[in-house]
Amino acid sequence: MELQGYSVGNGKRVSVRINEGLITDCLELETKQEDGYVSPGFVDIQVNGYRGIDYSSEAFTSVQLATMVRYLAAAGVTRHLPTITTAPQGRILGFIEKIKQARSVDALISHAVPGIHIEGPYISGEDGPRGTHDAAFVRNPDLREFFEWYEACEGLLKIVTLAPELPGAMEFIKEVSTLGVVVAIGHTAASREIILQAVEAGASLSTHLGNGSAAKLPRLRNFLWPQVASDALSASIIADGHHLPPEVVVVFSRTKGLDNLILVSDVAPLGGYPKGNYAWGNVSVAVFEDGHIGLPGTEILAGAAHLLDWDIAHFMRYTGVSLVDAIRLCTQNAAKLIHLEHPTCALSAGEPADVVQFAYDGKGDSLRILKTVINGEVIYSQA
Repeated sequence: MELQGYSVGNGKRVSVRINEGLITDCLELETKQEDGYVSPGFVDIQVNGYRGIDYSSEAFTSVQLATMVRYLAAAGVTRHLPTITTAPQGRILGFIEKIKQARSVDALISHAVPGIHIEGPYISGEDGPRGTHDAAFVRNPDLREFFEWYEACEGLLKIVTLAPELPGAMEFIKEVSTLGVVVAIGHTAASREIILQAVEAGASLSTHLGNGSAAKLPRLRNFLWPQVASDALSASIIADGHHLPPEVVVVFSRTKGLDNLILVSDVAPLGGYPKGNYAWGNVSVAVFEDGHIGLPGTEILAGAAHLLDWDIAHFMRYTGVSLVDAIRLCTQNAAKLIHLEHPTCALSAGEPADVVQFAYDGKGDSLRILKTVINGEVIYSQA
């Protein structure tokens, strides 16, 4: 198999050759054609669901995982972390087993789903910071519960997001961060002092920085500034045009630095649905005219409706960074955070053949994905 286009790495037109799941060569071509770009596949570390598939629902089945991989491939995503939100312990463990079962019988899923992100249930119970997580299942950090997840995951648990102000959180962060699991701060109403303590304890990521928050905060002494200022915290952000105003995206990119920033979709089960009112578990949510998902009658968002092909284009528009730098945020940076093999995500011989071919004219709302190859197999091709 061969894919041609302008490399996002060096801007030169190349031929990426693929055989038996690996990139065998990436050769520079002298001829020039308008055949788009080639890039490492995108890595999304926060996917809640899409087009009716809900990773946190009791109705989720392992069969749906193959469908999800193909949905995401249409946006250039070659690897992702299924993200389970606040739920009872039995449901979390059941979800883990379904993921493991799917990976054990399907080599494509095993490659495309390298781990799991558990967001909650150890988050703030307050309206606003809690977002659309089900309040009935919010609880304090529990290491006994965590070790049940950890043992069940058999190495798949990559990220746990929690609110550090909860009782027992500091002990939890210290213990979990020593195991190679990323502890992330999110859905919090913590004070500045508690954020600093959490970082010292081992927290290393801010989950969708700027979101999962009360609508109003103290002007200067709040939980955002110490996270933005900390060199010890990487930050994931949702650059879909709804979760963060453009100027906030600019500030985050300049203060955190592009090396410490990760683009995530945070896409929700209602992503891809038309305008209307729906139920997400026990919570009533709406898809609005402009495409965002939220709680009716409030400013509270309920996950995202768009995928990384949209977010990359919007991040570039807001910040003025190059295509190379924008894509690095959801390839190299994401892979490095969760300790994937080949974290450079370069189109180099010997690396897994996770490759995206796309077109982008610098004006549209999203990249136009032409072809997505996962582990050497064409999973999406534009008709």
